[in-house]
Amino acid sequence: MKKFNIRKVLDGLTAASSSSSATAQPGTPRENDVVQETLQSEHFQLCKTVRHGFPYQPSSMAFDPVQKILAIGTQTGALRLFGRAGVECYCQHESGAAVIQLQFLINEGALVSALADDSIHLWNLRQKIPAILHSLKFNRERITYCHLPFQSKWLYIGTERGNIHIVNVESFTLSGYVIMWNKAIELSTKTHPGPVVHISDNPMDEGKLLIGFETGVVVLWDLKSKKADYRYNYDEAIHSVAWHHEGKQFVCSHSDGTLTTWNVRTPAKPAQIITPHGKQPKDGKKPEPCKPILKVEYKTTRAGDPFMVLSGGLSYDTVGRRACLTVMHGKSTAVLEMDYPIVDFLTLCETPYPNDFQEPYAVVVLLEKDLVVIDLGQIGYPIFENPYPLAIHESPVTCCEYFADCPAELIPALYSVGCRQKRQGYSKKEWPISGGNWGQGTQSYPEIIITGHADGSIKFWDASALMLQALYKLKTAKVFERARGKEEKPNTDIVDEDPFAIQTLSWCPESRMLCLAGVSAHVIVYRFSKQEITTEAVELLEVRMQSEFSDVDSPDPGGDQTPTLPTSGASSSPQESEPPTQPLTGSNSSDGPRDNIPCLQVRSSPLKQSPGYQVELVIQLVWVSGEPPQQITSLAINSSYGLVVFGNSNGLAVVDYLQKTLLLNMGTSELYSPSDPYQRQPRSPRKAKPAGAICESNDGSNTSEDRCRSPTSDAKDNSFTRSRSSSVTSIDRESREALSSFYFCESFPRKTDSLVSPCLLVGTTQGSVMMVALSLPPGGDQRLQQLVGIASCGTLVRLKGGILTMALLDATGTLLPPSFEQWYDPNASDEEKEKGRKRRPASPASSQEGQEPQFAILCSEKQAKVVALPSQTRIYKHSITETSFVLRADVVQMAGANCIACFCANGHIMTLSLPSLRPLLEVNYLPLTDMRIARTFCFSNLGQALYLISPTEIQRITYSQETCDNLQEMLSELFTPVETPEAPNRGFFKGLFGGGAQSLDREDLFGETAAGKASRSLAQHIPGPGSMEGMKGAASGVVGELARARIALDERGQKLGELEERTAAMMASAESFSKHAHDMMLKYKDKKWYQL
Repeated sequence: MKKFNIRKVLDGLTAASSSSSATAQPGTPRENDVVQETLQSEHFQLCKTVRHGFPYQPSSMAFDPVQKILAIGTQTGALRLFGRAGVECYCQHESGAAVIQLQFLINEGALVSALADDSIHLWNLRQKIPAILHSLKFNRERITYCHLPFQSKWLYIGTERGNIHIVNVESFTLSGYVIMWNKAIELSTKTHPGPVVHISDNPMDEGKLLIGFETGVVVLWDLKSKKADYRYNYDEAIHSVAWHHEGKQFVCSHSDGTLTTWNVRTPAKPAQIITPHGKQPKDGKKPEPCKPILKVEYKTTRAGDPFMVLSGGLSYDTVGRRACLTVMHGKSTAVLEMDYPIVDFLTLCETPYPNDFQEPYAVVVLLEKDLVVIDLGQIGYPIFENPYPLAIHESPVTCCEYFADCPAELIPALYSVGCRQKRQGYSKKEWPISGGNWGQGTQSYPEIIITGHADGSIKFWDASALMLQALYKLKTAKVFERARGKEEKPNTDIVDEDPFAIQTLSWCPESRMLCLAGVSAHVIVYRFSKQEITTEAVELLEVRMQSEFSDVDSPDPGGDQTPTLPTSGASSSPQESEPPTQPLTGSNSSDGPRDNIPCLQVRSSPLKQSPGYQVELVIQLVWVSGEPPQQITSLAINSSYGLVVFGNSNGLAVVDYLQKTLLLNMGTSELYSPSDPYQRQPRSPRKAKPAGAICESNDGSNTSEDRCRSPTSDAKDNSFTRSRSSSVTSIDRESREALSSFYFCESFPRKTDSLVSPCLLVGTTQGSVMMVALSLPPGGDQRLQQLVGIASCGTLVRLKGGILTMALLDATGTLLPPSFEQWYDPNASDEEKEKGRKRRPASPASSQEGQEPQFAILCSEKQAKVVALPSQTRIYKHSITETSFVLRADVVQMAGANCIACFCANGHIMTLSLPSLRPLLEVNYLPLTDMRIARTFCFSNLGQALYLISPTEIQRITYSQETCDNLQEMLSELFTPVETPEAPNRGFFKGLFGGGAQSLDREDLFGETAAGKASRSLAQHIPGPGSMEGMKGAASGVVGELARARIALDERGQKLGELEERTAAMMASAESFSKHAHDMMLKYKDKKWYQL
């Protein structure tokens, strides 16, 4: 076990060891001082766990009516399978080609997928992570349509050339039986009928196959006699075909918006032609053509009229109208508008048998960005409430945070306020897609994901046990006035669209305080309450953060001004009077630059706030002399101190959200003390009236002098302001040093300190880490009356690259999290508030002499360092990457210890031990292909991480060996043993001998004996990684025994069948030889020798 120095050294050495430097300070390590590190490489392994959200760019859909599992294929070759709430699965075709069609082997635990690269695949769904058993790649023809009859092992495949091939789904081999297009159509037809767009067998006669060609030709093919029984011609292109369950009629949908109904035995003309959305002319002429009806389904009921469900077919004059699904039932026609274009739909029926009354009960509609299920059994066709987390992308995700191992009471609290937000009017029936079983996971800790969105909303999700469930939605845009028209749109926006978009957020799970920053340079602080309140006026604080850049790089001419209200001591208050909390008087005239104007207008009318997160304070940055405020780059909140800190490329601001006052507004360069070795060349900030006092604290030679410039003293310095253009050049903008990271802690602000006190660590984009000392008043009423003291203590250390994360360890290597107060309801009764106050610490923990030293953990885009405090000595350093840069780094808890987890732009994920920074894991996982991944990637405790893999989907991964080992148990099961419903109206003989006779008919037709072998060049068979052995191994218990017995019987039956085939072949051969010999004998019987 790796050990390293720390324990007795950092509280101050009294004697130098031979290996130590002669000038050793407190904090210099010695080799005989050790702290054990328990984390080893064996604790880490990287793997994907689950994918949540709506399948991105869906292209096809299928449903197993017995297992009640829904499958969705996408344009990128992904497969998403859904069962009951919490049962979902993701798998991927290696080629990445679009999934054009899916077919379940109903109640068999298998699925066939057809791809745009002309390959078909058989998926085994009987294992928790589905695998491909077989693949078949067509070489000469393009696949356009597939059909697998219920309880059949023969798959029909239609092609672009108009031919139909037949595949045995057990062996994935092609039959020699082929239906050629030129045999199917009439010989007199001179044109090609086009690609096959439909294949289905007659529900009452499996020997008759209905083939639809794109140009409008439909053929009823007799499989036994290998010829067409009937041909049906219509002069409009066909999109889909649907049978009546009795097999005497079928319906076609066409490109002119018509539906034609045909009687099987009268092919001359359609029995009926209707245009569901066409305007019927009075003179009896043909209705005006409409848009194509892309799909139609014809479903019968035992008790009433049949249902006809169709998509498309609207008239051309409905320009701009949303996509619609039409449900025709008897004489009523319902047109159901959808939010997005329809990709596909399926009607769910009570029976899997096509030759029985279908009894439809729901329609699953797959839209481009949503999944809707309509209840056909209730008046008005209400939709079912969707239990899946498919609304992640309701508005585009702009930021994401992940919190594993949260306080246990958080999820119930969020759910209790979130359930009141649910819409009404849903169907009262149970969600119909109800297959599968939940995993038996051992992970029981609460996990919460927070997503920030472009419309200003924030969503809280319960992510426990590899599931995802929406808890609560907060709409931050309610705080602001909305422009009602284009003419009212404020011209102060710094973004053209999505002015409320969330950029970053800071959340304290224990106190439930939430702070967020938006793209319009606004910060909002929220408290959590279970009671509804009405806020008469939203508390507003406007802050003027001005640029440090001017045209000339020169020292500040006003820098030697006489400070007003001079005080000494780090704990003194930097300001004596509250800055104004009312909006500043701004100028936005056309003849002058905008000044003191925020980008958004806070609403002036009373705000009704529902239970949940309620706004406490709005902070807005304002325009300064024609320049818009810079967007906020970093943010932190501390509930114990009552402070919010945020920064951008102009500097940082500290706000007391309890007193609603601005405590500090300081340029980045002013954070460096005058004697700081890392101090930047000062640049002249342009002097203009600030939003209240601009407070500066500079620390030189370990002493501090707090200076406050009042608005009046700033006015004297305006003579030094140089005129310049209203915008900074792009090079200057890039070179600005912005604030990238904050960390509240209780530590040693200076080298000379022996007591810990409240501090703020500040990290910048150029690698500097500064320490800021905080002086907090006593708790209770004094906290609300006295001001918080702030003093900058100069630079702690410098790293390569921008600072990403910071943390603090004690001398034993234990993480020291920021202090917090326990949650209490701010709107509760006085008694409840008093109880809450008793739970909260009255003031920061009192300091005692001789406290043990600490370690500051600092990680930047390039390297990580560990610095001992209070000595400020660097004791460990590790270069993370030279050629790339770190996008996200977090200090996380793992297996009872701590480590740094990093995600690099080159796709590497790595972890480093603490505090010795030993590499524990490095995996080349995912190259950065999209800025979305960089923006949303985040690590959490206990080996969990996530990112947005697409605009609609969250991908969760784990870097914990323990989670990887338990993943099989934790994942949900798709396949469950279910009895197949009994076939309808089975006669005595059919019931006695079962349904096997039908499949034997197909075997006789399509088997190698009768049909011969298919051309080898037509398609290539590719064995899949999921073999039959894997299938046997996956099965366990009673189900496994049944499955194994069934497989053994199938194999035995197959061998007997092969033996019977060989015997029959030998008999046929012997008979042929005998006949040939007899013919020869007759031929030469009466001939003389010379006639031979």
